Amino acid sequence: MTTPTRIALVGCGAIGTSVLELLHGDPALKVVAVVVPADAIASARKAAPDAQVGSALPAAGIDLVVETAGHAAIEQHVLPALARGTPCVVASVGALSATGFAEKLEAAAAAGKTQVQLIAGAIGAIDALAAARIGGLDSVRYTGRKPPQAWKGTPAEQGRDLGALARETVIFEGSAREAALLYPKNANVAATVSLAGLGLDRTMVRLIADPATAENVHTVEAEGAFGSFELTMRNKPLAANPKTSALTVYSAVRALRNRVAALAI
Repeated sequence: MTTPTRIALVGCGAIGTSVLELLHGDPALKVVAVVVPADAIASARKAAPDAQVGSALPAAGIDLVVETAGHAAIEQHVLPALARGTPCVVASVGALSATGFAEKLEAAAAAGKTQVQLIAGAIGAIDALAAARIGGLDSVRYTGRKPPQAWKGTPAEQGRDLGALARETVIFEGSAREAALLYPKNANVAATVSLAGLGLDRTMVRLIADPATAENVHTVEAEGAFGSFELTMRNKPLAANPKTSALTVYSAVRALRNRVAALAI
């Protein structure tokens, strides 16, 4: 039997725990370590009883690092792992909206002669968008529509009562860079679309709080030398975190399985 790929999972929140559940029993992929802040170690041990749990990556015995914990975790764990030559998969793509951060991540991977993979997450057609960029893109626009409660704890609450909204309300309109910085837990899709296409400053974003929907609705419109496309996805939110689409978890697991599959698509 082939030795499974040994994974270190950084983060054990809603996304990380769901990834653990979906990988349980997979003969080709084994989570052997979970990295969380010190105050989360006890709960992580319950979620991953067979893994080594701590607040730092193990010094050896890891084939792949998977991040599901945010910007700080990328700084603390992913960048050093890449520099040491360990490949990484990053779910918190919105973190790359910080000026110079994408370049920093790329430089660390180059120094370690390895690769960092950004997952598509809650949005589709990223392959088509990236291919269209080669021929030339003229415009890319992303619209994110979510229930009002998905915007709680964000700048959307300033000057309005989200729970009292009677109709759809545009809470942000601007560049992908601004969207990802203001709404880091809601705008990973905006950052992903921009990195695949025109970049953070030329990708236009509109974010909407809509009491008429119970889903996370993502729409991407693009035009260029290839022609044009419009994609709309209606994603159910992750039960443990309404700010995140369940598809984000499935995208992460797909990326991992593609790394070990004999035939990948």
